[in-house]
Amino acid sequence: EVQLVESGGGLVQAGGSLRLSCEASGFTFIDWAIGWFRQAPGKEREGVSFISLSDGKTWYSNSAKGRFTISSDNAKNMVYLQMNSLKPEDTGVYFCAADRSPEILYGSNHRGQGTQVTVSS
Repeated sequence: EVQLVESGGGLVQAGGSLRLSCEASGFTFIDWAIGWFRQAPGKEREGVSFISLSDGKTWYSNSAKGRFTISSDNAKNMVYLQMNSLKPEDTGVYFCAADRSPEILYGSNHRGQGTQVTVSS
C-alpha cells in the first residue's frame, strides 16, 4: 500500500522559510515520481514542483521557480521541498503525490493528507 506522510508546515512571516518533508512507503521509490501540490481556500489545486526519482529531473511552477527547491534522499525514501522567500499567496495545504511518471501525478490517487502552510504578511 502506497503511503505518503507530509510534515514541516507551519505559520511563518512573509520572507521566511519552511522545509516540507514527504515520507514515502509501499512502492519502489527510485522507479516513481513525487510531486508537491497546494490547495488554497477557494482555489484549484496547483502543482508546485515534482521530481523524477529515477533521474533526478525536476519541474517547478512559475511561482515556485527561484524560491523553492525540491530534493530527495533515496536512501530514506524522503522528498523535501525547501521554500524560501515565502509570500502570503503561498498559503495553503501542501500535499505530496506519487506515481509512476510525472505526467500522471496531478490525477494520482496516491496522496498524503497534507500539511498546512500559512504565510502572514
